[in-house]
Amino acid sequence: MFELIGIPPQALFGQLLLGLINGSFYALLSLGLAVIFGMLNVINFAHGALYMLGAFVAWFLLQYLGLGYWWALVLSPVAVGAVGIVIEKTMLQRLYKLDHLYGLLFTFGLALILEGIFKHFYGVSGQSYTTPDLFKGGTNLGFMFLPYYRGWVVVLSIAVCAATWYAIEKTRLGSYLRAATENPRLVQSFGINVPVMITLTYGFGVALAGLAGVMAAPIYSVNPLMGSNLIIVVFAVVVIGGMGSIFGAVVSGYLLGLLEGLTKVFMPEAANIVVFVIMVVVLLLRPAGLFGRER
Repeated sequence: MFELIGIPPQALFGQLLLGLINGSFYALLSLGLAVIFGMLNVINFAHGALYMLGAFVAWFLLQYLGLGYWWALVLSPVAVGAVGIVIEKTMLQRLYKLDHLYGLLFTFGLALILEGIFKHFYGVSGQSYTTPDLFKGGTNLGFMFLPYYRGWVVVLSIAVCAATWYAIEKTRLGSYLRAATENPRLVQSFGINVPVMITLTYGFGVALAGLAGVMAAPIYSVNPLMGSNLIIVVFAVVVIGGMGSIFGAVVSGYLLGLLEGLTKVFMPEAANIVVFVIMVVVLLLRPAGLFGRER
């Protein structure tokens, strides 16, 4: 079948794997954005910079403390989440009663500040981060070569996305979070500290970005622009899935990553714009997104 269309199977499946890997990062980052917007109604444009911060924290831990990938996988999201909590408590909290535009402008400015600081000290050439020993090498599946670390990224991303969706949609804590976005006074009357819940939600959302940064470090170079190169696509993914839709963010992330990979096989020159073309079509046909709720 592949010979009929003139494409070697190794090339097709190789691009699908690359698309699935990209989709794993799209899903994780758009999941964090969807959590923050869905629970806080904040368009967090600093998400890409916090993704970059997660990768740099992993690099710092390795370079200066000798702590490898597995430590970074735990400590880096915690560190980024703590930064997010400080941002929310000291600055972002003041903007909740204002128009969404103020939150977007604030987080956009914050992203520029973070990127500028890291560019000043580290330039834009990028820092290398070694693949953990457990995942060095790969295996030949016959129709393609699968690097172990790429497979790990896909599996971990799916596990984190599934666990987050379950926690928000199927647990009591998730029901409290959803109720707090609709009627915070009612939820607070049951003895639940809504401001603390909102702060922790923002911290968790940006911690997902930090986790994605650690996972990306061995694949891409750790550099100050890695977030800005990705965040526009991730925002398009969130819009396609539906702003605030957890399920939509995850499903759209993986599907659009695979579609991007297929486009690189059949029409490489369109690979960089296919996500945005789909976004325009979805907005014309269904402004709330594929899985979003009409308001």
